[in-house]
Amino acid sequence: MPNTDASVNTIGAHHIDMVEQYAAHNYAPLPVVVARAEGAWMWDADGNKYLDMLAAYSAINFGHAHPDLIAVAKAQLDDLTLTSRAYYNDQLGPFCKELASLCGMEMVLPMNTGAEAVETAIKTARKWGYTKKGVPENQAKIICCSENFHGRTTTIVSFSTDSQCRNGFGPFMPGFEIVTYGDLDALEAAIDENTVAFLVEPIQGEAGIIVPPEGYLAQARALCAEHNVLFIADEIQSGLGRTGATFTCDLYDVKPDVYVLGKALGGGIMPVSAVVSSAEILGVFTPGDHGSTFGGNPLACAIASKVVEILKTDCYQENARQLGAYLFEQLEPLRASEKIKDIRGRGLWVGIELYPEAGLAKDYCKKLMAERMLCKDTHEQTMRIAPPLCITREEIDWAVEQLYKVLS
Repeated sequence: MPNTDASVNTIGAHHIDMVEQYAAHNYAPLPVVVARAEGAWMWDADGNKYLDMLAAYSAINFGHAHPDLIAVAKAQLDDLTLTSRAYYNDQLGPFCKELASLCGMEMVLPMNTGAEAVETAIKTARKWGYTKKGVPENQAKIICCSENFHGRTTTIVSFSTDSQCRNGFGPFMPGFEIVTYGDLDALEAAIDENTVAFLVEPIQGEAGIIVPPEGYLAQARALCAEHNVLFIADEIQSGLGRTGATFTCDLYDVKPDVYVLGKALGGGIMPVSAVVSSAEILGVFTPGDHGSTFGGNPLACAIASKVVEILKTDCYQENARQLGAYLFEQLEPLRASEKIKDIRGRGLWVGIELYPEAGLAKDYCKKLMAERMLCKDTHEQTMRIAPPLCITREEIDWAVEQLYKVLS
């Protein structure tokens, strides 16, 4: 088999050397240099073809270079790309209306990145707490879960339990309490008169695709309603079709007070994120309270409007439901392997957790790269499988073959 390690190929090695010399070392990527992509496939700088089983952490839910999304982006590039929010633009209103409708909500606050959207949700909850709930100024508390991942800003790492995210970045912001994910008693005990929100990933992504215990989300939602606490669902990775529903909350019959969205909302073309809620909640903002020069820009809004249109067909959700079930069925025999501790997830979002004695997950990801399949590890022992939702049954069969090669 030809060696697919880009570091030993002339073109790939040149690009890797430049990144290592001139880019800050805040990532440890696999040694492959991607030069183009289409659908579920990517090609490196030396022409080798790989199946993408990561989809840019769910940002490429609809596949690389989706023709409808590319067409909308190209058309908008010819008309208008940026006004800032100093003026209105003709794409922002339709986008906000369509996204609010998709979420069953009334109002949208658009931003750029997922972390910005989480920061926006935090500010929303705090101001709502002070102006609507009557929490004393500077006393608002937000409850978060252990092993969470909501981003890496200084505010967000203040309530992370990941030492890698926190070490060297203090002092940390007060106003957060961490409870064990899945523990309803701990959540109820943490709620007090100053609690304004519970921020939760319906399925924890970076933690290793951790699925909540049966009934947890619905009962947490009920607790929040009982105590007048906002239930904020971070669906940045889990939402927009990934788990077989438009939102993972849908799988558990839960309607949050606030959705936090990002990644796939930009169609793999632009960074687009949003906080979506009721007019009562997002109506707490007044001009000057919050903003972003690029948030709600017309290019991003045009693309994201097309994403919403695509989601309304339920095509990608259905593919995630059907092929997700098929993928789990094909992986089931792997549970007998002495290397495998657990296989879990929903839809086309799978975590394969290895026993420590089996070695690190990143080593298996490197072996898969040599077989022309790309995925990534998390929390040392878990391999994440999250292909573009346009993947076919035949492509899943091929991917499963590679997994059996390296894991059996």
